[in-house]
Amino acid sequence: MVQAGQSTVITWKTENATEVRIEPLGVVEANGSKTVIPTESTSYRLIATGPGGTQESLARVTVAAVASSPQPHSDDLFATESGRQDVFFDLDQYTIRPDQQSTIINDAKFLNEHPDMYVIIEGHCDELGSTDYNLALGDIRANEVKEALVKAGVDAGRIDTVTYGKERPFCHESNESCWKQNRRAHIVAAMTH
Repeated sequence: MVQAGQSTVITWKTENATEVRIEPLGVVEANGSKTVIPTESTSYRLIATGPGGTQESLARVTVAAVASSPQPHSDDLFATESGRQDVFFDLDQYTIRPDQQSTIINDAKFLNEHPDMYVIIEGHCDELGSTDYNLALGDIRANEVKEALVKAGVDAGRIDTVTYGKERPFCHESNESCWKQNRRAHIVAAMTH
């Protein structure tokens, strides 16, 4: 995993290849390495063609979101005025923990006091597990929080959900204390609905 704007090196080696391409880079030498500076998570597909046929290989470079990226003005308003906190989850779980119920109650109270505000609930996961697994888990987590807010009186039409899986971690270290911070649902104000 790299930060946006940070370089990384991809290296490859083929045998008996007459043509080697790496998408999205284009035609490359049969063996080599190249420094890349991806701005977003990117899959690099090597396609080697030779007398024996075609072989493919895939490598993915994950780009971490910049933690300090500015949020839209309305999100700042929601965060500062509501005192909103993220809803955290246990490993591989999507059930809202008892200790997170007060966060749901506070968010619902604020949203009910501001009936013109629309929000997006982002589902996030730690880096453990596959990308597909974490995208699905993040989706379920976001929808669990949406359901809890609706039960607390918030109009479902004011809430959208999105999943980022493990693609936008809050904390970037590979340890349990960091992973706990990434198992979350994050509520942001939507500019429009």
